[in-house]
Amino acid sequence: MIKDGLVMAFDFGTKKIGVAIGQSVTGTANPLGVLKARDGIPDWREIQQLINQWQPAHLVIGLPLNMDDSASEMSMRAEKFARRLTGRFNIPHTTVDERLSSFEAKQYQTTDPLDAIAAKLILETYFRSR
Repeated sequence: MIKDGLVMAFDFGTKKIGVAIGQSVTGTANPLGVLKARDGIPDWREIQQLINQWQPAHLVIGLPLNMDDSASEMSMRAEKFARRLTGRFNIPHTTVDERLSSFEAKQYQTTDPLDAIAAKLILETYFRSR
């Protein structure tokens, strides 16, 4: 169980990483934006800037499992990304099943980027599961 405070979520991808921020007390989340990545590697300075700005108490990373609950190559890469986040920034993380989050994000009528909406949905899933 995390302490009350801000939680930052990531929708990991090899070209783009969606980011959202949420409040654990209210269980609400908002999209922040999208970071570019090269083969799944972000500009760590951009993430550092977000961490410094928002000072989250916890990180949530979407885990793209297969429909049969098995791990995929992308889920293994997302777990590696999650471990790197915790290692670099010393903030604990949780991975959350993100199956269908991108599909659900496409249903939103918004100007926010799809990957940021997916990160918001991942974070809302995390809050509901607590």
